[in-house]
Amino acid sequence: MSDGDVRTPGADAEPREPAPSESDATQPTRRQFLGGLGGLTSGAIAAASLTQAGCAPAAPVLKTRGATASTTVCPFCGVGCGQVVSTQNGHVTNIEGDPSHPVSEGTLCSKGASAIQVVNNPRRLQKVLYRASGATAWEEKTWDWALARIATKVKSTRDRSFTTTVNGRIVNRTEAIACLGGSALDNEEAYLLVKLMRALGLCYVEHQARL
Repeated sequence: MSDGDVRTPGADAEPREPAPSESDATQPTRRQFLGGLGGLTSGAIAAASLTQAGCAPAAPVLKTRGATASTTVCPFCGVGCGQVVSTQNGHVTNIEGDPSHPVSEGTLCSKGASAIQVVNNPRRLQKVLYRASGATAWEEKTWDWALARIATKVKSTRDRSFTTTVNGRIVNRTEAIACLGGSALDNEEAYLLVKLMRALGLCYVEHQARL
């Protein structure tokens, strides 16, 4: 330092941070803010998990409570996934995958999972509709009428088209009727259906699950 330099007291000391004002003392730090936010979130979750009485965890009411569960097969495709249908007071309340089914093991595709929308649908037909030949209007019929009508038409068609021999060979068949099974049939039902169709002499027997 030269003689001309003026040295002031504390000039070589490092600068010191100003003392916090009274307003700064009330502001939380970043760590305090995050800690308080976490505690507030935990408290909100804990409060939401209590019932209105505040003495037990809240649990949604099961849609299947008091319902009767029945197992069935999904009708959409040939995979044959298992479903559990819950019914109550004559109405289907829930449809979900059957975890004990050997094919799907409780899983369902989007169509099988939304099958309840097919059942509970105002556009679903629940009565037999018949339109006579040449008519333009549909008529409501009973199931007894429909089953008797089907049996009558099958017999008349079979009697009219039944062939016993072709080129001297016994065939005993009819080519005027065909049968298409559905994937909703299990193995036993499909076996009985084929037996019946062969007994009637049908040649064209197919199953939707093979297509």
